[in-house]
Amino acid sequence: MHQEIIERFNSLKEKQLSIDITRGKPDKDQLDLSNELIDMTIPFISEDGADLRNYGEQFGIIEARRLGSELLSAPIENILAGEQSSLLLTYQTVLSNYLFAKPTPWKNLENPKMICPVPGFDRHFMMLEDFGIEAVPIPLVEDGVDLNALEETLKKDGNFVGILCVPKHSNPSGEIYSDSNLSKMFEIGSKYSNKFLFLFDHAYLIHDFLPTPEQKPLWQVVEESKVQNQTVVTTSFSKVTFGGGGISFMATSGDSLELIKKVRTTMIICPDKLNQKRHVEFFKNIENVRLHMEKHAALVRPKFELAYDYLEKLSNDCGTFSRPTGGYFITYSTSKPIASLVVKLCSDLGVLITPAGSTFPKNYDPNDSVIRLAPTFVTKDELADAMNVFITAVEVAHYGIDI
Repeated sequence: MHQEIIERFNSLKEKQLSIDITRGKPDKDQLDLSNELIDMTIPFISEDGADLRNYGEQFGIIEARRLGSELLSAPIENILAGEQSSLLLTYQTVLSNYLFAKPTPWKNLENPKMICPVPGFDRHFMMLEDFGIEAVPIPLVEDGVDLNALEETLKKDGNFVGILCVPKHSNPSGEIYSDSNLSKMFEIGSKYSNKFLFLFDHAYLIHDFLPTPEQKPLWQVVEESKVQNQTVVTTSFSKVTFGGGGISFMATSGDSLELIKKVRTTMIICPDKLNQKRHVEFFKNIENVRLHMEKHAALVRPKFELAYDYLEKLSNDCGTFSRPTGGYFITYSTSKPIASLVVKLCSDLGVLITPAGSTFPKNYDPNDSVIRLAPTFVTKDELADAMNVFITAVEVAHYGIDI
């Protein structure tokens, strides 16, 4: 068996591949779905009379906020419509609490900490590092966060300010948080402090490509748990229309709403209201958004299925992989501490993969086992080559084959 793996490795090396599957980006065909936005002619007066070419409406035009209300199933008075990404609104939320949280801004706390389920989104960890907030990892389980780990972590000494997570198609392993998991999370966090922030980057809210377990609308669970004032939910059209060219939405209430308004009033004179109007005219309602996402799913699903086909060729002794029903990533977990070696071997064969450890705070995976794969951006032929490289690298590393 080892000789066959060696021959496959050398054959792949001769191909001199150059394939990048480090980031979860839409491919050209996905972007083409929204090309109508580029040349759209739109009215420059909003339905309530605001001139969209001028300043004002810093919390978003009424039409966009209504669309956000439908998307997040939250009252329009709790909705803010912003700029390009959920990550930006998430960053602004952390910033507003860092500067102005009541009764004590986070910057005045000694060693503030935020709980982050792992594996997680590398940019969330980078964001917290910007503010000197320690990201404290807890494990994910099949239906959300490990609630026992959450409870035990909060019993430890430290100023825990909140939890930051992706509640649907979790990045990168694809977990779907159950309603009961969320309710219990709210209970545990609120018991710790009524200022404990539940911060949800709902980036993949509508990115299903296979049948997905049902969730109540997140804001409904928030209301049932009576944690509206300490919850912030963000989402966007970043991977729905154009990267950096979509619009974003936030649902929050009470002090959290006032904090984000305070910081945005200073830093954002106003959002791009014409782009907000353009998106509203393009989609018109939530049903058309869902139809649009079905087109994305038809393009994304075959690539994930292709990736699954290759991963199934690996022996279960080598490791396990997630089978997300939406989002942009697959997680492979090696059974031995070899993730860094696998990524290096892939690079040697011309395939770039997200660095091992990046799905953990400070890029430290204690087991050196988690690898994130992003199948969407490349062509199916390139993906086939990349996956062939990946499974070969896993086998070389797992069996300790001398190349």
